Amino acid sequence: MQSKINSFFKPSSSPPIAASVTPETDDGLSAWENNRNVIVNTYERRSPKADRSEVLKEPIGKPPRKGPSFAPKTLNKKRSYTQFHLELGQSDFLLRHCPECGATYAPGDELDEKNHQSFHKDYMNGIPFKGWQNERAFTSPSLDKNRVVMVLENDSHAHRNKVQEAVKMMEVVLGEDWILHRHCKVYLFVSSQRISGCLVAEPIKEAFKIISPLDDKRQLKKERSSPSTTIHFGDIVLQREVSKRCPESDDRLDNRAIVCEEEAKPAVCGVRAIWVSPSHRRKGLATQLLDTARESFSNGCVLEKSQLAFSQPSSLGRAFGFNYFGTSSFLVYKAQLSVPGPIL
Repeated sequence: MQSKINSFFKPSSSPPIAASVTPETDDGLSAWENNRNVIVNTYERRSPKADRSEVLKEPIGKPPRKGPSFAPKTLNKKRSYTQFHLELGQSDFLLRHCPECGATYAPGDELDEKNHQSFHKDYMNGIPFKGWQNERAFTSPSLDKNRVVMVLENDSHAHRNKVQEAVKMMEVVLGEDWILHRHCKVYLFVSSQRISGCLVAEPIKEAFKIISPLDDKRQLKKERSSPSTTIHFGDIVLQREVSKRCPESDDRLDNRAIVCEEEAKPAVCGVRAIWVSPSHRRKGLATQLLDTARESFSNGCVLEKSQLAFSQPSSLGRAFGFNYFGTSSFLVYKAQLSVPGPIL
C-alpha cells in the first residue's frame, strides 16, 4: 500500500499520451492518472469576415474547413434595397387609381408608370392615327379640318386593327366583349392625327319609345318658351348670354329607370355605342358622328332622326339623346350581347 502512495506523489518526467491498463494497476486511481492528459483541445482561428449563415449550416462534429482566411469576394454583386410599407388599411396601399382615365398602376414602378402615361394620353386626347391611303372619309364645312372615317367588315386587316384599338378604349367605360360584331359599321372621328371619337352602328328593324316623365316634359316646355335673349334700352340692343343646363347634372335623371312603350316602332340604324375622348367633349363631336351615320348608313338616302335608336343608354347617353333629339322620348332597342360569327 505504501508503494502505491509513493508512486502517486512521484513526479513524472514525460507524461505519456496514452497508457495501457495492466492488471497490476487496475484500479480507478491508476486509470485516472494514466488518462488525465489524453484530451487535447485544438482551436483554429476563423476568418474575421466569415459568413455566419454558412457556419451555422455546418453539422456539429464536422471538422473546420482549412484554407486561407481571405476568401475571394464577388465584386459584381448588386445590393437590393427593399422598401417596406406599413399596411394600415389604406385603400391604395400598393396600387393607385387614376381618377381621369380609370387605370390602376403601381407608383414607383418605372415600367408601370410609363404604361400608365401612354394609356392616359391616348384616353384623354385620342388614339394616334396617321391615316390610310384608301379610306372612306367624310368631310364637310361643319367638320372644319377634321374628318370621319367609316370602316366595314370587309376592309383590310390594318383598318380592323385600328378599330380594335378604339373599341378597347370604349370598353374601359362601357364594358367588355359586347360592343363590336361582324355586322357593325364603325365611324372614327379623326382630329389632329388622333381618333378622338368612335361610333358603332348596326342595322335594326324596330325599337321602342321611351315614356317621357312629366319632369322632362315640363323642362322641355320651359326651354322652348324661354324669353328672348335680347334686351332693348332705347336704340341700344344688348345680347344676353345664355348657358344651357345639361340634364345630366340632374341626379333625378341619372338614377331614373327607363320605361318604354309596349308597341314597337320601325327603326333602321341602331347605335350600339358612342365614345368621345374627355378632352374633346362638349365640342359637338358626337353630334357630327351621328349626322355622318345618318347620311351614310343606308346607301342613297339620309335617315331621319326618328329612324335612329340607342342601345340601353347610360345617364350620359340619356343626356346626349335629350339634346340631340330635342326630347327625352327617343327610341331605344335591346342590343344583343353576342352575335355569331367573327367580329369586325
